[in-house]
Amino acid sequence: MENVPAFSATEESGRKKFALPVDSEHKATEFRLFSVAAPHMRAFHLSWISFFACFVSTFAAPPLLPIIRDDLDLTATEIGNAGIAAVSGAVFARVAMGSACDLFGPRLASAALTLLTAPAVYCSSIASGPSTFLLVRFFTGFSLATFVSTQFWMSSLFSAPVVGTANGVAGGWGNLGGGATQLIMPIGFELILKMGSDKFTAWRIAFFIPGLFQMLCAYGIFFLGQDLPDGNYAQLHKSGDKHKDKFSKVLYHAVTNYRGWILALTYGYCFGVELAIDNIIAQYFYDRFNVSLHTAGIIAASFGLANFFSRPGGGMLSDIVARRYGMRGRLWALWSVQTLGGIFCIILGKVGTLGVSVAVMLIFSVFVQAACGLTFGVVPFVSRRYD
Repeated sequence: MENVPAFSATEESGRKKFALPVDSEHKATEFRLFSVAAPHMRAFHLSWISFFACFVSTFAAPPLLPIIRDDLDLTATEIGNAGIAAVSGAVFARVAMGSACDLFGPRLASAALTLLTAPAVYCSSIASGPSTFLLVRFFTGFSLATFVSTQFWMSSLFSAPVVGTANGVAGGWGNLGGGATQLIMPIGFELILKMGSDKFTAWRIAFFIPGLFQMLCAYGIFFLGQDLPDGNYAQLHKSGDKHKDKFSKVLYHAVTNYRGWILALTYGYCFGVELAIDNIIAQYFYDRFNVSLHTAGIIAASFGLANFFSRPGGGMLSDIVARRYGMRGRLWALWSVQTLGGIFCIILGKVGTLGVSVAVMLIFSVFVQAACGLTFGVVPFVSRRYD
């Protein structure tokens, strides 16, 4: 892999100064996790926190499903359809989100989507039957397209040696929301119950927690974020420092890039599986092993919370093997880890005791989420920019 020369803030003469060392495109050549320096690390923290909020919102319903299904008289098929709707919404929105990032920049695209989908979260509290429950989950699922803006943003701000790590940590910590919501929603529900609400009212009020969180994140991105090291898309287009893309050209190069289709299929078999598990894991343990709602939430949370280290670990592994084996190393690492994830997924469906099921689920979660992180290490190299 070709090394890009790095310039520190003090070494650059006549260049814009940054808190982190940068390359010739002003992309950071170091990843400093505990820094909030603008624009690189500030954008990193804004992106993963907003993605985290969107995950909390999208999967706020599953940990409360035993209560919601009794209130709305939902059948198993209707619950499954609502889960599929949430994921389907994300698929459609992600296709559009890539073009939005190309045309308007990741800051505006992410803030707009996060804010526009917040009303769907609030509307979950007034769902009155299977149809309205399915619709609110469908539109809330659109918010998961912030994953695209997160990866786009990190790839625009960090150089090749550390982009896998940046993408892996941002994506992984964002996905923590899928595990955190398994704790946040039951705790919120219990607190509201203690304040005097009945259970069929408490679950509705609880949805205001993720809705408010999501709105605050949208405003944070809009007012505090920056698209590129040198500024936002609008000002760079106006000054002539950045070429303004045409939608038709962006769409053409995306659709005709076979590498993108292959990676989309690969990602579907790791992240798609993770989404499916997020949708049913709490209900699965609640029904199959007769554990309490609180216990089911803790078990389900452990699946998503593994993202704290497993997905970032996949991104770091991608960068490490690339230093010695280049792109082939990234691809082989992805294939190996994803294959192991598939094996443990099959085993999870075969075991029948609580302890073994939890253990296998945890091992499976590490591999399936690390495969996502390894995918993030490949994403920035799928396509060149066409001007």
